[in-house]
Amino acid sequence: MTAAETPALLAGRYYLERVLGSGGMGVVYRARDLLHEQFGEPNSAVALKVLGEPLSQVPDAPALLYSEFALTRGLLHPHVVRVFSFEVDTRNQTAFFTMELMHGLTLDQLLKERSGGLPWQALQPIAVQLLDALAYVHRQGVLHGDVKPVNIMMGEGGVRLFDFGLGHCQAQAEAGLPCLSRDRLNAWTPAYAAPELLVGSALTASADLYAVACVLFELAHGKRLGERHAAERLPRPRQLPRHCWAALRSALAVDPGQRTLCVAELGEAMARSGRRWFR
Repeated sequence: MTAAETPALLAGRYYLERVLGSGGMGVVYRARDLLHEQFGEPNSAVALKVLGEPLSQVPDAPALLYSEFALTRGLLHPHVVRVFSFEVDTRNQTAFFTMELMHGLTLDQLLKERSGGLPWQALQPIAVQLLDALAYVHRQGVLHGDVKPVNIMMGEGGVRLFDFGLGHCQAQAEAGLPCLSRDRLNAWTPAYAAPELLVGSALTASADLYAVACVLFELAHGKRLGERHAAERLPRPRQLPRHCWAALRSALAVDPGQRTLCVAELGEAMARSGRRWFR
C-alpha cells in the first residue's frame, strides 16, 4: 500500500491529516487521536509512521516496522523522540506506530536559512544536546544508523533526534526480533555515511560518531563535507573554537581506527567552551 493509498482513518481511531515527511523507509503523518478527543483531550495530535515503498509490499513489512518501534520504545531522553504504541489496522492490512508530534525546524531547514553556518552561541547548545542524546542512545546498546540534518529537529524544547529506521540493537537481534537487511535498499546517505559503511562494513558506534561529526561540521561551516576528504587537512570552521576542532577533526577521520574518541567525549569537548546557559 503506497502513501497515496493509505486510508484516512486507521484502526478506527487515528485520522490522518497530512504528510509530515517521507523517505526510503517510511512516511510520517500528522494524525488526530479521535479516541482521546472523545474523552476531552485538547492535544490529541500525534505523528504516525507507516512503511513507504518498496518495503510496504514485502511479506514481513509489519515486522520490519515493529523492529524500529521496539528499538525506540525503551529510549527515554529529553532529546530523543518518544514513541507511544504499535498497531495494525487489520481491515486495511496496514501496520503503523505513533509517536510524539514534534514542532520546529529540522536542521536541514535551518541550514537553508543559515547558509554561512551558525555562530558558536547558537551552535554550541545544538551540538551538546545532540551529542548527549546520541551518547545516551549508545549507552542503551542502540545504534542510530542514519544521523543527518533531516533526522534532527530543533524546537522550543531543544534538539530531538528521530528516525531510527536504519538503527540496530544487538540485544534485539539476539532476542530474535526482525532486523532490516540493508541489502533491500540503498540505505546510506553518502554525505553523512562513514566511508566503511559504503563498502559494506557493519554499523558501529564509530560510524554514528562520524555521521554526527559531519552534521556539526556542516552547522559550523555552512556547507557539507566533501565525500573525499582528509581530516588532517580540513580547514577549521571560523565559528568553531580551536579546542573543539581537534576533537571534531578526530571524529571526521576517514579511517575508523583514527577516530580516537567516542560520542560522549566529543560532547565533553563541545561543552567546555563558555557558559552552559541551557539544560
